[in-house]
This record gives sequence, structure tokens and C-alpha cells, in this order.
Amino acid sequence: MKLLSEEIKNNVLQSMIDILNKNHQPLLDANKKDIEAFTKDDQAMLDRLIINDQKIDGMVQAISEVKALEDPVNTIISDKALESGLKVVNKTAPFGTIMIIYESRPDVTVEAAVVAFKANNKILLKGGKEALHSNKVLVDFWHQALKANNVSSDYIQLMTLNREDTQAFLRNPTEPLDLIVPRGGEQLIKFVKDHAKCAVLVSGRGNNFLYVDAKADWGQTLEVILNAKTDKISACNALDKILISTKIPDYSQKLKELQSLLKDHKVTLLVDDATKKVLKDETLIEDHEVWYEEFLALKCCIGSVDTLEEAVDLINLYSGGHSASVMTTDDHVAHEFMQQVDCAVVYRNASTRFTDGGQIGVGAELAISTDKLHHRGPLGLNELVTNKYYVYGDGHIRK
Repeated sequence: MKLLSEEIKNNVLQSMIDILNKNHQPLLDANKKDIEAFTKDDQAMLDRLIINDQKIDGMVQAISEVKALEDPVNTIISDKALESGLKVVNKTAPFGTIMIIYESRPDVTVEAAVVAFKANNKILLKGGKEALHSNKVLVDFWHQALKANNVSSDYIQLMTLNREDTQAFLRNPTEPLDLIVPRGGEQLIKFVKDHAKCAVLVSGRGNNFLYVDAKADWGQTLEVILNAKTDKISACNALDKILISTKIPDYSQKLKELQSLLKDHKVTLLVDDATKKVLKDETLIEDHEVWYEEFLALKCCIGSVDTLEEAVDLINLYSGGHSASVMTTDDHVAHEFMQQVDCAVVYRNASTRFTDGGQIGVGAELAISTDKLHHRGPLGLNELVTNKYYVYGDGHIRK
């Protein structure tokens, strides 16, 4: 796609802000159709599907934040004059065409498009059929904003392919495709990886862990666990697994306090063998595959560990590589945990719910990447560019 000036891109974003602010009702009406047609018994997906005035305000805020950021394209990474006389400049450059495949969340249609567009990429939005009416209205808003500034509507496109047509498109794209970002569960990610012919950047499952060290501040720990588990169960940054040190003072009593707190908030508990000895009425984890699961529900596993090393090993074995937190007042334990745990975002004494572009200071995000190439963590504006070398000579030949 043609490189656009920062002024033109920001003008498009301002137009989109104005359109959203003036058109709450058409969007809410379209979303109502999606909600009425929703037939799945999946509370997490339903939560992600719903649009209200607050969510629209959040979309506007996301666009405003990206608009305020510097253009990420043509930023000089390095500038060298070589002994040969060549001048070599490495600059950021757009990816080209990005396809994002996602389920349920219409706000992704705004957040993904705004960061992709400002980074001068074309984006193909393959939203789920459950949000079709909402996504059509949002993409129509984008097209109005683009046309109002004499910019091609090709920059932001909605794809309404069924599963079979999507599979065919992934295998044989009808246009150049540079990057695909599947944003969803394991089945979606596997489907894309099995069929795509270009680079795939995985926005992985959550399945986030929290380790309670022997030297944790217990009152603080309970507050953090409650927030991470119950604040928004449909989010990929919600907590699913808790590991507690058997060496914590009053271990049995603290387990019972944690049990009581979670039960009071309607959280179903599953426990390992050691924890079962204290929490005798809870369901024993008999299938270790449960430790791999992302629940997206009021459900949580509690396990007991004897050492920090055991906690780290379990997290690295079972987690989705998304987020993990340690509750401790011990600097050494915190350092070792954060160094050794293999997740995109690691926390000390904080809820995993902060793994979000806006909360982490990146702004609107395309997804949370659990891949290690080319970027890990929130895919914000500055992560949606690649690089390009500019080499200047004066008749140079290699001898």
C-alpha cells in the first residue's frame, strides 16, 4: 500500500473518532442483532461480544491514544558510514498486508485496525460470524473515515468467509499476505498454522499462573488473586492456576482462607494431591491435562509446591506463555521467578489482568503475542513494523 503521511493518517483517525462519537445507536442496534442471534452456551464469548456505551468510549480512547503516538514508519534504527564509503541506513517499514482472525470481540475491529493503519499496513479483518452485524457497521465507519480523507478503503477490509473458504484463502491467498495473527483458542491457532503459507504470529492462550511464596504479604495476595481471577473471566489475562508454597506460615489456615474467598465469589476449585489433604471437600485433579487448560470461567486450580524451582518448572511446563505472577516480599525470590519463568509478561505482586496494551503503556494492541519472533507481549503500534535497509553508494562495486 502507498505510504501515507502522518498527517493524513491522523486525520483518518480523527474522522473515525467523530463518527463513533456521533453514531452510538446504529452500532448498539447492530450489536443487539448479534446478541439476539447468539446461541452458544459460552458466557465468556458472550461477554466479549457485548457492546455498550462504555465499550464505545473505550474504542474512541484507543484511537485517540494511537493518534497521539509518533508515526512508527521510517524511524531510523541505525545510520552507519562504512570504510568502503557506503552509507547504510536501517529504517522501520510497514509489514504490508496483515490478516487477523478473531472471535466474538467487535472492539478488536477497532483496536486492530487503528494500530495496523497507523503503521501503514493493510489489514484484513476476519471476525467471527457471531459478531458479523457489529463488525460490518464498524468497518463501514472505517470506510467513511478513509473516504472523507481521500484514502483508499482497501486499507481496512472485512472478510466474511466461512471455515472452508478461509482454509482455501490461507492455502492460496488471492492477494499478497505478509502476516497472519490468529487471536483465539488452541483450535483456531492450530487451524491457521496448519493451512497458512506465510508468517503466523500466535496470540496464544492465557492459562496464567500465580505463585504464592513463603514470604508473601497475605492480605495483598488475596486481593491480587481475587482481581486476577474474577475481574473479567472472559479475558486472556485472567488467572487460572494458583501455586502456594507449603512453607508459608500457617499454610493450612491460609489455604482455607483462600478457599473461602474464592467460594464466596462463586469460583469452582480443583486441587492437587497435597492441597486435597487440607481442602478435603474440593475436587481432586486426576487428569493432568487440566493444568494446560485456559478456563475462561469462574474456575481455578490450586496446587501446593515445596520450592520456587518446583513452581517455575510447573509454570514453564503447563502455562500458555502469556502471563505469570509471584507474590513475595523477598527480592531474591522475585528476581529468580521473573528471570526463570518463560512467559511474555511476568509480574511481582501484581494481577495478571494488567497484560493489556493500554494498561502496560503500549496503547491499543493487535493482540498479545506469545511467540518470540518477531515480538513478544502486546503488539502495539511500534511492533507492527518491520525494517528496511537503505544503502547509498557512488558507483560502488564489490571486489
